[in-house]
Amino acid sequence: MSRKYAPRLPREQRREQLLDSALKVLDGCQLHELSMEAVAEAAGVGKPVLYTVFRTRGELVAALLHREHQRGIEQVRAAMPEDLTGPGPTAAYAATVSAFLRVVLEHPTRWRLILTMPDSAPREYRDALRRARSSILAQAEELAKAGIALSPALAGLDPVLLGHTMLSFAEMLGRLAVSDPETYPRERLEEYTRSALALLGGRS
Repeated sequence: MSRKYAPRLPREQRREQLLDSALKVLDGCQLHELSMEAVAEAAGVGKPVLYTVFRTRGELVAALLHREHQRGIEQVRAAMPEDLTGPGPTAAYAATVSAFLRVVLEHPTRWRLILTMPDSAPREYRDALRRARSSILAQAEELAKAGIALSPALAGLDPVLLGHTMLSFAEMLGRLAVSDPETYPRERLEEYTRSALALLGGRS
């Protein structure tokens, strides 16, 4: 049987192909189970091709986590509202959660890596996640302040704690969505969000 050779690709294109293949492999396994053999097979290349781009498994994992983290953060920032005056604070937050759940379910493997932070993830990745979360939390706190100023029903709430609550609530829903989508489909999570916000908006 003749040996199968992968077609030549520019290095950056090959790099993206291999990272895409690694992410595909992770659809069916945990991060610590990811192997160079499985990635090469998923990409349709021999291991020598893989090792010319990523010299070690650790280098591959670090590159994959960095890419998916950056893409995830971009998705979160795109989902966050810039102006609350039109829809109002509670409606804007409900729409934000809905948009967040949509991107989580469209890219469940990416968000499993972000929301569950695997024990085998490199320390640099963990530190990057913490820094990014702090930045998003600061943005959530600013939105909370704006919402409290706009809605009398929210008056008296601590904006810092409300920001923490908003972010933690969205993260919790995201984890449920990626860990058990059959039990927690998007519709169930969105309906719960609307009900919870209705209670908050109507508080005495």
